[in-house]
Amino acid sequence: MRVLKPLLALVSLCAFVFVAVTWLALESSGVGVLRTQKSDGSARETHVWYAADGGALWIEAATPEREFLDDLRRDPAVVLVRDGEPAPYRARIDPAGHARIRTLLRAKYGMRDWWVGLLQDTSRSVAVESPSVRYARPSVCNRGAGWSV
Repeated sequence: MRVLKPLLALVSLCAFVFVAVTWLALESSGVGVLRTQKSDGSARETHVWYAADGGALWIEAATPEREFLDDLRRDPAVVLVRDGEPAPYRARIDPAGHARIRTLLRAKYGMRDWWVGLLQDTSRSVAVESPSVRYARPSVCNRGAGWSV
């Protein structure tokens, strides 16, 4: 019994540290909120990493099964909130952009990208390009609470 309590304390501490490091890696800075429209018309908000390159913003979907990709296929009009500032864009899935987005995110996020790579296999990730020319469509920006900018 004397060994069990310290062992449980150590396991609890390790679990706490793991969760804290993972949260910091994912959410501490450089995170945007991508607003897309679900098939039922409601808003979906997805926390995303993004990087600027070649006059465009690039976003990664860690796997092709991410639900926001289905939203983009139906309607490429999105709102990306960066540093609290929402901006409408027209997003485009780039089937050949995997290597580019991985390189951009490794350069921008460094050790954070490495840590998340330990937890999530990004070998099938999908790149989403949002050209710097903003795509304004009022209906996208004003669809209820989830879409207000």
